[in-house]
Amino acid sequence: MRIVIKVGTSTLAYPTGHVNLRRISRLCRVLSDFKNAGHEVILVSSGAIGMGVGKLGLDGRPEDIQGKQAAAAVGQCELMYTYDKEFSEYHHTVAQILITGGEVEQPEHFRNFKNTMERLLQWNVLPIVNENDTVATQEIAIGDNDTLAAIVATSMHADLLILLSDIDGLFTADPRTDPDAELIERVEELTPEIYALAGGEGSGLGTGGMVTKLSAAKLCMDAGCDMIIANGSNPTLLYALLDEVDFGTRFCAPKKEEET
Repeated sequence: MRIVIKVGTSTLAYPTGHVNLRRISRLCRVLSDFKNAGHEVILVSSGAIGMGVGKLGLDGRPEDIQGKQAAAAVGQCELMYTYDKEFSEYHHTVAQILITGGEVEQPEHFRNFKNTMERLLQWNVLPIVNENDTVATQEIAIGDNDTLAAIVATSMHADLLILLSDIDGLFTADPRTDPDAELIERVEELTPEIYALAGGEGSGLGTGGMVTKLSAAKLCMDAGCDMIIANGSNPTLLYALLDEVDFGTRFCAPKKEEET
């Protein structure tokens, strides 16, 4: 199975921006186990700006584009150093792939991206993808890593995309404010009612929210790829996938009709 896993800033870092070492260590251990089981794993990782905020001791996420790019430049080093160190513990090699909307929109550049990704997977390398925040501008930015993860999953013909966030999945109401909110375990179709359940942005250090996750779900479902939204606070939850146990909210792509 080829799996793309996107991890958000809220999963990787504390609200201070500093790395949540225990959580990132568990995540790398689980993903290493996935690779040991024979699966191909691609990680789409947020966190560069958030970690830069922590590394620089800033009060919060910069509002201006130059500040965000500078924080990302500092934080990306911290992020990849941490991943390389953790995955090396389990004898897995990682590669850094940085991409912008400009590359996605140019067929030749995007083809080169996909060819490089395929070669890395052939070499049993775990690619770690992030938007190149240090050079992206508002005009060429993909904008959020939920969308980036969906683009990676569909272009690489993944079997499944998993979005790890700070929420268990899609609910009938906002579980943070409504105690009667219920988890929706499966979504077969993105109806207006489903879109109406989306709220605003997520954590203060990140850029994603349920709106971007539903947009990612549409990209995946249209391409025949399932998507799961799950809580990244306990990465061992991912073992449920190997045990064929449902978790989070699964967006089910239409099954292709068998040829007769």
